Amino acid sequence: MARVRDGQHRLENLLTGLTDDDVRAPSALPDWSRGHVITHLEQNAAAFTRQAEYARRGELIDVYDGGAAGRAAAIERGAGRGAAELRKALAEAHAALEDAWSRTGEDDWKRPIRYRDAPLLFTVHARWREVEIHMVDLDLGYRPSDWPIDFCDHVVDFLAVRVPGGTHLTMIADDADRRWSAGNGGEPVVLRGNAGDLTAWLAGRDPAGPITVETGSLPELAPWP
Repeated sequence: MARVRDGQHRLENLLTGLTDDDVRAPSALPDWSRGHVITHLEQNAAAFTRQAEYARRGELIDVYDGGAAGRAAAIERGAGRGAAELRKALAEAHAALEDAWSRTGEDDWKRPIRYRDAPLLFTVHARWREVEIHMVDLDLGYRPSDWPIDFCDHVVDFLAVRVPGGTHLTMIADDADRRWSAGNGGEPVVLRGNAGDLTAWLAGRDPAGPITVETGSLPELAPWP
């Protein structure tokens, strides 16, 4: 949880000084402004806070009111806010999430939730992914090269299922002592690059640096799990 908390604080610092024009400018995600990304991060934190609060009571609740459609509509409603309002809302959502987690007991983390029909602990890893990856999507100078190596380890493990069947993928990180493998055999594909760039590619983001295909051809990745 400390890694999530640190990431959330870095995110807040990244937004310091942004103007209304800055947050209404395009993000790196298609059809989303920075305001859309910030609003999504705010609402995701609120959703995970609610999952924790209900789980402690032994109750289940949907992740977002109205499901996917409700989530999308809420992001659209909030995306046009000014920079100061977006920063305040995000900081308050972070504080509420950190408070909810601080009041969660050891056994509570094993309680079931609606998010991925998983234990509550899964939201900690999910929030880590949301914060780190969307900080890159904001296009404010935070790059995949800024991702900690343990975050790259986690994302590669989580997204290994994106490697298509019949492919055995090996990714060699030039800037770290890492050699990741994924896939269930078949055509060997070997990629080489920096750890953050390889992780970004697997996450469907543009690598900042080059990735070399040493063996085989770059596979078409499956959707996010």
